[in-house]
Amino acid sequence: MSDSIKHECGLAFIRLRKSFSYYQQQYGTVLWGLNKLYLLMEKQHNRGQDGAGVASVKLNVEPGYPFMSRLRSNDQHAISDIFQQIKKEISELEEYNPDIKSHPGLMKGHVSFLGELLLGHLRYGTQGKNKLEYCHPFINRDTIPARNLALAGNFNIVNSDDLFTLIGKEPHHTVRFSDLAAMIELMHTFLCKEDEASPEKMDIKKVLQKALPLFDGGFHVGGVTGSGIGFVFRDAHGIRPSYYYINDEVVVAASERAAIRTTFNVGENEVKELMPGQALIVSETGEIEIAQILEPKERKACSFERIYFSRGSDEKIYKERKALGFNLSERVLNAIDHDLKNTIFSFIPNTAEVAFYGMVKGMERYLNKIKTERILSWGKDYDEEKLSEMVNRRIRQEKIAIKDVKMRTFITEDSGRNEMVQHVYDITYGTVRPGEDTLVVIDDSIVRGTTLKESIIRMLGRLKPKRIIVVSSSPQIRYPDCYGIDMSKMGDFIAFNAVVQLMKENGKEECMTELLVKCKELKRNNQLHTENVVKQLYKQFTTEEISAKIAELITPKDFNIPIDVIFQSIEDLHKSCPNNKGDWYFTGDYPTPGGNKVVNMAFINYMEGKNVRGY
Repeated sequence: MSDSIKHECGLAFIRLRKSFSYYQQQYGTVLWGLNKLYLLMEKQHNRGQDGAGVASVKLNVEPGYPFMSRLRSNDQHAISDIFQQIKKEISELEEYNPDIKSHPGLMKGHVSFLGELLLGHLRYGTQGKNKLEYCHPFINRDTIPARNLALAGNFNIVNSDDLFTLIGKEPHHTVRFSDLAAMIELMHTFLCKEDEASPEKMDIKKVLQKALPLFDGGFHVGGVTGSGIGFVFRDAHGIRPSYYYINDEVVVAASERAAIRTTFNVGENEVKELMPGQALIVSETGEIEIAQILEPKERKACSFERIYFSRGSDEKIYKERKALGFNLSERVLNAIDHDLKNTIFSFIPNTAEVAFYGMVKGMERYLNKIKTERILSWGKDYDEEKLSEMVNRRIRQEKIAIKDVKMRTFITEDSGRNEMVQHVYDITYGTVRPGEDTLVVIDDSIVRGTTLKESIIRMLGRLKPKRIIVVSSSPQIRYPDCYGIDMSKMGDFIAFNAVVQLMKENGKEECMTELLVKCKELKRNNQLHTENVVKQLYKQFTTEEISAKIAELITPKDFNIPIDVIFQSIEDLHKSCPNNKGDWYFTGDYPTPGGNKVVNMAFINYMEGKNVRGY
């Protein structure tokens, strides 16, 4: 994605099923679990670079000794920072007890994070920016071990205020805007009540059954209690991804299938998906249950996961991203009038590279068809040179755009900053025949279009192509998200800005005012959640008209090279990613009522000139 947006988070959960002496004997280190947690977090580094945190619970600890520990960091290299601190504690122990690593019992007693339950989290800052206080896991502590609760997750819920009201608590100012603060307060309330009702044996399933139906949003959350219960749960629509792996040594859960596979060196079929509405529960004694907590609803797994966010090393995601590019090839061929001889194909680094391979595959299929038809039409009228020339025709591919290191500037004036932004990307000179070649570049998605206009298009223009076609492997992003990705303001979307511009040009501005009045009326009647009013705006124009206007908006001033934009269709998105049909970004079809409330509120904010989030 050429536009930078904050998004997603990563979850890592590990429950060791053997004693520490077992791992010492089997793998030569009592730190096997911590090492795996580190790898599991590093392999999901793509999901969060603004902060990280870990929590640990030790089983069967003598009264009076610490049993739950937590460490968080908002350092630039947060994962390394956390594990360096853990390593420092171990090194200091070794300094005075050189052979302590050969005594698992002593290690468990002296190393804070050497617990049987491990919970890790990677964070992208959204509402809480990058403050340490907003890094997961959150912990609610109590003198009774069973009432200690740590939570971390990949989610957004849109009814946080309602949850605080439900339990009669006012959020602390340090975490006022945190969804997790509301979630943990509610769950902790139910946890304490359940412990009161059944102090001998906590039934965590009852806690989940009471709490989860109250959350409006998409969520994949992991938790541990001080008594040694571990759990991971997922929303009823399966919006956020969730995977797990179980063997006789360990129970693992994470946001990425590929991360589990790599960390534990297991096959694809060994890693299971936690299905919508389910919870993976591990009791204090290690008993495992996959429980259906919420009745599963229509599957709306996030399509953006497949387009962009998740690691492309997952074999299914890799194939789907190639399919996204392949399914665009026919439309691109039509756009260039099938003139492959004078067209160069490239991608905007780096996440669009796999879709680029798929697009090129589609071009090659067409070219091979043409080669076959031409050769057959010759009959016997050919020689070696003529045949060789035809057989050796190739799709012209070049590494055109190169992203430089993240550029920072002390310049505050807009004109100066724009000049600096132009150089975020660099180009490979000598790859394009000036005035002759059409340049086709694929990006995985276009959100704001700012980087395209201020950097990429300007840089590509220096190559002087005859024409530039920007291809998006995702459809037009039209609506905000409220389920874990920080896209909440209508004015941030270039598709919305294109529609606004079209409304003005076609004298339909009063339609926007009418929709604002309707939204306000719905708000007064507490009905904002009942429908997505903003859909009416997009119905005024065709997809092609909006794409043409987007092309105008991303064209820099005084730029004389024609620009076209081609977006993925909704139909081909679903064909490419058949199991992830959560497409509310593109269609406005939100899986929960809270989504409608957010998009309508975002529209009200836009019309009233408020640069604030829709939730």
